[in-house]
Amino acid sequence: MDLNLKDAKECRYDAVSLGEIMLRLDPGEGRIKTARSFRAWEGGGEYNVIRGLHKCFGLKTGVITAFADNEIGKLMEDFIEQGGVDTSLIYWKKTDGIGRICRNGINFTERGFGIRGALGCSDRANTAISQATPEELDFERIFGELGVRWLHTGGIYAALSEQSCKTVIEAIKIAKKYGTVVSYDLNYRPSMWSAIGGHEKAMEVNREIAQYVDVMIGNEEDFTACLGFEIEGNDENLKELNIEGYRKMIGEAAKKYPNFKVVATTLRTVKTATVNDWKAICYADGQIYKSNDYDGLEIMDRVGGGDSFASGLVYGLMTTGDPQTAVNYGAAHGALAMTTPGDTSMASKKEVEALMKGAGARVKR
Repeated sequence: MDLNLKDAKECRYDAVSLGEIMLRLDPGEGRIKTARSFRAWEGGGEYNVIRGLHKCFGLKTGVITAFADNEIGKLMEDFIEQGGVDTSLIYWKKTDGIGRICRNGINFTERGFGIRGALGCSDRANTAISQATPEELDFERIFGELGVRWLHTGGIYAALSEQSCKTVIEAIKIAKKYGTVVSYDLNYRPSMWSAIGGHEKAMEVNREIAQYVDVMIGNEEDFTACLGFEIEGNDENLKELNIEGYRKMIGEAAKKYPNFKVVATTLRTVKTATVNDWKAICYADGQIYKSNDYDGLEIMDRVGGGDSFASGLVYGLMTTGDPQTAVNYGAAHGALAMTTPGDTSMASKKEVEALMKGAGARVKR
C-alpha cells in the first residue's frame, strides 16, 4: 500500500496534530465530587496521538494548538516539552485576568472501577484554540515551508466552535495541497456539538472533511453519527460477535469515499470499567485486516486508549506500509496505554513489539 508519503529529508516534521490540549485533573482512585487533591496531566484527543508517535515510536512531531498566554498556558507548554513534542507551532493568544477574552481548557476525569464507569467533566468553552483562525495558526508556513509528512486531527477539535469547524477544514485542505497525508479520528461527542447545531451540524462538517482524508478512524457510533453508516442488525450485547457487520460498514465507507486509503475502527466489549475485550480492524486495498485479540484486558485508565491505537496505526503505516502490521501496532499500543494512568501512553516501542509477538506479564529483572 502506497500512501505517497513525502520524503523525510524535505520535512521538518514527520507528523503534527491540530487540536485542543487541556489540563487534566485526575483524582486518582477517588471521585471528582469528593476529591481533596488532583494529579495534573496534559491531554487531548489529537495531541495524545502525536505525543505517542514521538515518545513511544521516536518520530519528529509537533503540535498546532493555541493557549491563552498565562501561567496555565505555560504549565501546559512545560508538560508538552516533557513529552518531547515540539512547541514552536503553538499560537499564544492574549487574554485578561479572568478569561473573558479566552482561556485554557480543563478536563476532570475519574477512572472508574468495576461496575462504576469512568467519568469526565470538561470545562473548555471559549478556549484560545476554539477561537484560532487559519491565519493565526499559519498553515501555509507549516505545510508549505516547514514541511510535514502527516497531519492528524479529529472531530473533538472540530466540535469546539463554529470557528474550529472552519479552521480544521482549511488546515486539511492546505495540508493536502502540499502533499501531506491526513488522518482523522471522528470521535463523536454529542454534548460538544449541541451548542453549534447538534447532530445535523456534525454530519455536515464531517462529511465535508471526509472528502480530504486519507486515513479515517472511528468506532461504530462515530461512523453512524458523523457519516451515516450503520451496522445492519447489530445487537449491542453481541457486538463483538458481529465482526462481519463491522467489515461491511467500513467497506461501504471506503466505497463512498474513494480517497480513504485506510479505514480503521477499534472493537471494545466493556465487561466492567476495569475489564474489556479489545481488538481492532482496518480496511486497505480492498481487504480487511484484524489485529491480535486482547480479551479480558485489565484496565487502569481507559482514557486515551483509542488515541494510542491511532498513533500505533499511524506509525505502522508510515514505517511499514503494511496494514496488518499497522493494525497490530495500534491494538497493542492502545492496550498498553490503558494499563497506566493519564491520557497519554507510557509504553515503549520495545514493549509494544513484544506484546505484538505474544509477550506475557511475567516480571522482568
